[in-house]
Amino acid sequence: MRDIYSILVSAMLVLSVSACYGQSEGSQLVNLNKAKGAGEEVATFAGGCFWCTEAVFERVKGVRDVVSGYTGGPEQSPTYYEVSYGKTEHAEAVQIYYDPQVITYQELLDIFFVAHNPIQANGQGPDIGKQYRPVVYYHDAAQKSATENTIKKLDASGKYSKSIVTEVEAFEEFWLAEDYHQNYYELNPGNPYIIQVAVPKVKKFKKIFPEYVKAKYSGEN
Repeated sequence: MRDIYSILVSAMLVLSVSACYGQSEGSQLVNLNKAKGAGEEVATFAGGCFWCTEAVFERVKGVRDVVSGYTGGPEQSPTYYEVSYGKTEHAEAVQIYYDPQVITYQELLDIFFVAHNPIQANGQGPDIGKQYRPVVYYHDAAQKSATENTIKKLDASGKYSKSIVTEVEAFEEFWLAEDYHQNYYELNPGNPYIIQVAVPKVKKFKKIFPEYVKAKYSGEN
């Protein structure tokens, strides 16, 4: 049954991805100094399909905005087609703009390590390939230290059957994904991939961290 389920989800993913290719391609480099609001900090996580990761963090208290994009590779202006087919070194990722007075970076890390599978390398669930690898892209020494300490504690806890493979890399640049990928979860509730893969991740976050859920999302199904 698990094999059949995986095949069905993978097939739905192919259909969802294929539907996007008919739309205009092209990504824009994000200027963090212009993107950040006053007093805000930035976190950058890659946890598989950015539709899922974005949806989780949009629901976190203290998060002002979450955008989907590409990072971790040298290629300039990567497109969704290039990244999703593994033609670049980029990973699908999200950029999170948050108020550290409301939500700390450590709390975001705790949520991230529930929102993705940290022992699955080069993929997440049905999404397989280096473009879906789990990575924390740190912006400063404090973020790097917090991430490394979190991984050490989780490994020592015995929570997982294998060692954590989530990578820890210095942030370099972030390319904003095409418009039709932004807020994809909200705008495409009937998409089979969203229903089968993204919705369970959102529900898992809300169940484990109810205290971090924004009020407007607390009653959603």
